[in-house]
Amino acid sequence: MSLLEPIRNLARKYHGDIIACRRHLHQHPELSFHEFETQRFVETRLTEFGITDFKRMANTGVVALLKGKNADKRTVALRADLDALPIVEANAVDYKSKNEGVMHACGHDVHTASLLGVARILHELRDRFEGTVKLIFQPGEEKLPGGASLMIKEGVLENPKPASVIGQHVMPQIPAGKVGFRKGLYMASTDELYVTVHGKGGHGAMPHLNIDPVMITAQILVALQQIVSRFAKPSLPTVLSFGKVIANGATNVIPDKVCLEGTFRTLNEEWRDEAHRRMKHMAEQIAESMGGRCEFEIRRGYPFLVNDEDLTDRSRRWAEEYVGKENVEDLEIWMAAEDFAFYSQQAKACFYRLGVRNEAKGITSSVHTPTFDIDESALETGMGLMAWLAIRELEQT
Repeated sequence: MSLLEPIRNLARKYHGDIIACRRHLHQHPELSFHEFETQRFVETRLTEFGITDFKRMANTGVVALLKGKNADKRTVALRADLDALPIVEANAVDYKSKNEGVMHACGHDVHTASLLGVARILHELRDRFEGTVKLIFQPGEEKLPGGASLMIKEGVLENPKPASVIGQHVMPQIPAGKVGFRKGLYMASTDELYVTVHGKGGHGAMPHLNIDPVMITAQILVALQQIVSRFAKPSLPTVLSFGKVIANGATNVIPDKVCLEGTFRTLNEEWRDEAHRRMKHMAEQIAESMGGRCEFEIRRGYPFLVNDEDLTDRSRRWAEEYVGKENVEDLEIWMAAEDFAFYSQQAKACFYRLGVRNEAKGITSSVHTPTFDIDESALETGMGLMAWLAIRELEQT
């Protein structure tokens, strides 16, 4: 007997409670790897639901096992992230952040609340399905090295080993009630670039006595764009952006050094390594040729995210069963990064998007902004659909 309608009914029944969970989390956001109260809240709610088979991982994470009949038959993992961002919230809502300068501006409160809803639904239905659902509440998605990498190192994908890992993420470009899928390559790798160009400072009226790091930096910035335009395959998405340049001179003062910070993103690991070598070599050689010196540090971040084609095809079909074909959209490659990519490099994975937009209510702000919010009707879709995907995936042989 299909559990489609029972899941829909339970999602509807517990919608109000999960809204309350989300609002509590939104009011009490915590930064990456400091999610101690959030961890305790998750543990408390799981216990209240009757789920006691859980443990802490990666210091502030939680992993729980929800066992149905014949629990060893098959395991599927579902993932949510716990951390918030260092942003001052500008929303005038009752559930506005109480932690000044910290805000759930990326929807992780939605992901966590939705997974708690999944836990409640599936625990109530545990006598009606076979297999085990592993619930992963991970810390630190927003900060290197990424909580997913730490959870994996501590064995979150073992004992039992999941046949697949499924995650969802809010998307304010998609209306609430709709979801989006993309199979294959989906999100980019991400690396942080920290560059210091050294010269010899002095009076701006006597440039011949100085080694101007500002001019060296200008040459480096322009030249590095050739890494993308002339060395990357045109068919391979690649982004190189610098968002921070600090010279600390004056109208008549040439500084001793200039500091740059940027990001490099792509969807191929071999090209990623090659680009790292080319960027570093090019910058160092330009600086040397102009009499200066360049320190080029690359902090390697998350890998690219790839959605398993078969799992994503199945998940899309099942999403159409749950929300209707007209409410399932195709996604384009997105050059943002997500540490869910670590799971996708280790197991069959599907990372999809949950629509949270409502133009009539003015809920249109992007993630990582002070005015980000959601249409909370999306929580009913979020927990119900994820529970349905888990059940359908457990039915695979």
